[in-house]
Amino acid sequence: MNRQRAAAVVAAASLALTAASLALAAFDAHALPSFDSVRAAHTPSDIPLLSRDGVPMQQLRIDSHVRRGPWLALADVSPALRHALVLSEDQRFWQHGGVDWRALAASAWGNAWNSKTRGASTLTMQLAGLLDEDLARPAGGRTVGGKVSQIVRARELEAQWSKTQILEAYLNQVPLRGELVGVAAASQQLFGKHASGLDAIEAAMLAVMVRAPNAQAAVLQRRACEVLNQQAQSCSGLATTIEQALARRPGPASGPSLAPHLAQLMWREHLRERARTSSDAPAPRALHSTLDATLQRVALQALRRQLQELRGRNAEDGAVLVLDNRSGEVLAWVGSSGATSSAAEVDAVLARRQPGSTLKPFVYATALQQKLITPASVLDDAPLQLAAGGALYQPQNYDQRFRGPVSVRTALASSLNIPAVQVAAMLGPDALFDSLNRAGLKLDQTAGFHGLAMALGGAEVTLLDLGNAYRMLARQGLVGPVRWRSDMSTAAPTRVLPATVAWQVADMLADPAARALTFGLDSPLVTRGWAAVKTGTSKDLRDNWCIGFTPQFTVGVWVGNASGAPMHGVSGVSGAAPVWREVVMHLQSRTSAGTASPTPTRPTGLVAQGGDWFLPGTEPHVASLRPVVMPRFGIQSPRNGSVIVLDPEIPMAAQRLVFVGQPGQWFVGSRQVGSGSTVHWLPRPGRHVLERRSAEGTDRVEFEVRAAPNRAVRKPSG
Repeated sequence: MNRQRAAAVVAAASLALTAASLALAAFDAHALPSFDSVRAAHTPSDIPLLSRDGVPMQQLRIDSHVRRGPWLALADVSPALRHALVLSEDQRFWQHGGVDWRALAASAWGNAWNSKTRGASTLTMQLAGLLDEDLARPAGGRTVGGKVSQIVRARELEAQWSKTQILEAYLNQVPLRGELVGVAAASQQLFGKHASGLDAIEAAMLAVMVRAPNAQAAVLQRRACEVLNQQAQSCSGLATTIEQALARRPGPASGPSLAPHLAQLMWREHLRERARTSSDAPAPRALHSTLDATLQRVALQALRRQLQELRGRNAEDGAVLVLDNRSGEVLAWVGSSGATSSAAEVDAVLARRQPGSTLKPFVYATALQQKLITPASVLDDAPLQLAAGGALYQPQNYDQRFRGPVSVRTALASSLNIPAVQVAAMLGPDALFDSLNRAGLKLDQTAGFHGLAMALGGAEVTLLDLGNAYRMLARQGLVGPVRWRSDMSTAAPTRVLPATVAWQVADMLADPAARALTFGLDSPLVTRGWAAVKTGTSKDLRDNWCIGFTPQFTVGVWVGNASGAPMHGVSGVSGAAPVWREVVMHLQSRTSAGTASPTPTRPTGLVAQGGDWFLPGTEPHVASLRPVVMPRFGIQSPRNGSVIVLDPEIPMAAQRLVFVGQPGQWFVGSRQVGSGSTVHWLPRPGRHVLERRSAEGTDRVEFEVRAAPNRAVRKPSG
């Protein structure tokens, strides 16, 4: 019986050798890929997002099935791993010509006697299976014909490739544990290091994973220890290394993580373009953006520092956008604060939020263009009631104070709400809605849906669109597309405002004296050079913004919560403005010789008078807007028959009604609620009678407070 088995083994070996020789003679050498083509076809599972100067900014996972690192040259792989792999898989690798005939015969003999022997497949034969799916080992094992084909391909590899090329390709192509393919990905995921830094113990562990990628820790330890013993190395610490490596949770590829949201956006665009063109082209090696690497870091760090300062005030998210005014290129795109956010995956640059008072410049710009107002026109910052959907809309200033007659310049720069609503009422909701959309803000719904609350940011916009609308003001009325890919084509800009009007608005936004009424002369809005800037806070302190521009750059910042939760006492000037100022100051420091930003060149066609600039025909001696002064009577506000609708999304404490009139004692029903000329009262739903009692007599009005929400009377804060 023993002789019969031995004879069968010899016959099988002779048959295999004869078949291999015949196959070698007939094999098409051109079917074998070259080493260079295999290396060129290697696609990492993660690709980098590069800045405008080629600096890596972000690693992006593009293959969810495998984790494959970049191609590693053999010199970039630890010598310990190269040695351990040869000892474990193919001890005569450097001597044989692709097939270890001695090992093949020993394997055949062992199979004949049902004894376990070392595998007969050399590293070259295994590589042949990795390069050609038809030569890969089937689940049920290879047939004699399959083995012969593998032998043939291994001999061809050895004839056309060098040994170092074979070993290098193998190390980059071999499947290891789970989704890991190649030693670059395995080293990073299992040990958190580059493959060049693997020590003897780590190398032994990876080497034995080739034969049993998903083996239990005990099996890996036993086999790795055998490899270490062959090198006269100690197995001390091996168990701990294996335990820690297998316990590591999969994570992102190594490298910087500075622009995850833009990387995702650019990859989605690539996939859409590939689907549109039905292209089967390979994935790009990198994504090329317009980002400025240094500026991106400055913006991200400034945002994180500010959110750390706001910790305890329920503000955990933010975003920063920086645009080049001339080209429209995105220089910084910070979509979130990162790990400190509970919704770090949300891109706040593209999220739609209420912009608060940041829409006021476009309200005033439209009225200036229609010559309804001038920068010197006077508006009355006093209690105002406007009809809205059968009720009354009563806008209030952010600090619930009234300044009386103020110029348009002061009203805009100091962000007063009531004058802005007065100007919006002159325009009407339809004209205002169209004007904001022409600026590129892409408002949803209809003009009637938003009503005059648009003037105070009642509609939702994205930071990207809002930033580009401010860039339009910086470009003196020209609006153009934004670019974040280096290969994006640019359309010609279109004019949406006269240059003279855009310059007037920018001049008012950059006026520190006009801004002082609300913000003082020393605030985060003050920079070392010229800058036009506007803050905004949405209702219930859910969002705050700071958007502004220098002659060269537009910077937009949003701070809030991705969940929409309100912040605690955080406004545009205390939340977003410090980040805006830090980024602008950095940009100004980078100008030629560190000089401050110059004042933009004034366009022709403006008339100077009294220290201000006017469109021809609107000078004060020709046309001016007189202040709207409410008639003096005992009770000025509220008016008789007023219906006040409470907003369910705003805390009751922030919706106090203001009773204004001549000095006296104020009563709601029979209860006195205050005295003097101004009284704040916490409203209660129902019909009420308000009386002002004084020595001259008693004035009385009736008004109603409704608790039901009414979309037409939303009152976002300015």
